[in-house]
Amino acid sequence: MKVDGNSLRVGNVIQHKGRVWRVVKTQHVKPGKGGAFLQCELSDVKGGTRVQVRFRASESVERVRLEDRTFQFLYKSGQGDGEYTFMDSGSYEQLSLDVSLIGETASRFLVEGMEVVLGLSEGEVVTVSLPEIVECLVAEADAVVKGQTQSGSHKPAVLENGLRVMVPPYIDRGTKIAVRLADLSFVERVSS
Repeated sequence: MKVDGNSLRVGNVIQHKGRVWRVVKTQHVKPGKGGAFLQCELSDVKGGTRVQVRFRASESVERVRLEDRTFQFLYKSGQGDGEYTFMDSGSYEQLSLDVSLIGETASRFLVEGMEVVLGLSEGEVVTVSLPEIVECLVAEADAVVKGQTQSGSHKPAVLENGLRVMVPPYIDRGTKIAVRLADLSFVERVSS
């Protein structure tokens, strides 16, 4: 499916110069002279190499259609980043994926049994989509500073997976919270 070059978004998968690429970053640029363009950082789906490409509004880009299938996260194997194993809920087929495809931050939120959507192109996994909102336990939370009780104030907290987020003053260590993955923002306290 052809789309305008300036309508690409992070996560889109495109065909460019005979290869399949995933859009990693985008930035709209309006130079002093000339027309506006979209500066994209693309990651090669097969090799993982990254390139910077400019797309003008007048250019059209071939967007790749993906087959979305629901898989269940089983386990992480190996030391360090390791490989992450998923199982197709319908066929019980298992796939092992590298952290580079999942994303460093997203991989820290994977828990056993979590359902994720894998986008496949010609039988090969191209994208991994975790739920929009995930639940985590707060491992550390700063003490409330006197006078910091206004509704707009937040304090830093460290989640059980080691990531830092900003939470309201009433959140303490051991509290289960919901976090929006897109920007690592606090959504709500989860009742047990």
